[in-house]
Amino acid sequence: MDTHDLIIIGGGPTGLNCAIAAEKAGLDYLVLEKGVLANSIYHFPVNMTFFSTSKLLEIGDTPFISHGEKPTRREALEYYRRLQQSYALKVRTYEAVQRMERTPNGRYHIHTEKGRYETHSVIVATGFYDTPRLMNVPGEGLAKVKHYYDDAHPYVGQKVLVIGAANSACQVALEIWRKGAEVTMAIRDEKIYKGVKYWIKPDIENRIKEGSIKTYFHSSVREIRPREVILETPEGAITIENDWVLAMTGYLPNYTLLENLGLDIPQEEPRIPVHNPETLETSLPNVYLAGVVCAGMETSKLFIENTRDHGELIIEQVRGSLPGTPNTELLKVKC
Repeated sequence: MDTHDLIIIGGGPTGLNCAIAAEKAGLDYLVLEKGVLANSIYHFPVNMTFFSTSKLLEIGDTPFISHGEKPTRREALEYYRRLQQSYALKVRTYEAVQRMERTPNGRYHIHTEKGRYETHSVIVATGFYDTPRLMNVPGEGLAKVKHYYDDAHPYVGQKVLVIGAANSACQVALEIWRKGAEVTMAIRDEKIYKGVKYWIKPDIENRIKEGSIKTYFHSSVREIRPREVILETPEGAITIENDWVLAMTGYLPNYTLLENLGLDIPQEEPRIPVHNPETLETSLPNVYLAGVVCAGMETSKLFIENTRDHGELIIEQVRGSLPGTPNTELLKVKC
């Protein structure tokens, strides 16, 4: 069994940030990632541009240089790949964590698809993009239903229903409409979400107003069928012809994994895993949360840019809690 000071679960920007801090602190650490490096970003739309500037996405005190002020998905993948290589970060990809157990001596055993590891401390940096928020309607499992958007080309000349009213839904509707799709939107509320970015909101509102994108407000999906969709609208149920459904309904933390790790998860929303917001330590000693997973279902509150301090904050605590490691705070007092 491999033994380490620290296991970091998740190889996205937050996990890599924690790994850089661990590398600088001289800790014996390992990052376990279920997919590719920066897996969530890899599954973003191919032509996506970040809302944040490259400077706000920087980690590890390493400049992020992009061609424009706001980097693209491709530039972000290149940046995080170079970070991993430059720091020689110890990352094992394609190794999904399954569960965790606490040992009698207070350490942890982490079980993956490929093996088992023992560690003193754990950082959970799993984000939320891997688990879509399902509608739980008949037909949602059909192959025509997508919870992730990749590229506009497959939808040229197709009848597409876009579900949602936030940034992703509005961007997707506009992009595929401009590429030649016949787009319909289903929105639960009376209007587009107020938090939609200022350069997107008037565009989608004008397309809806002029009738280019048919939109049903106060409406939801009742059933999805191979060639049609039934919507529940204020005027009653209606059936529309349909080739594809793009359900941009948001994403959630992987609560099944968090529970298998033994974390304390409230059942009531927003289901924020129990942790100390000052130290980021969970109810399990030496087990920490990092990044957007700290927000539970409130996924719009935390981003890469406002959780960049999590790595150094946690690693300082991990270093101080390891047996035989001097307490840096006490050393400062003695000096």
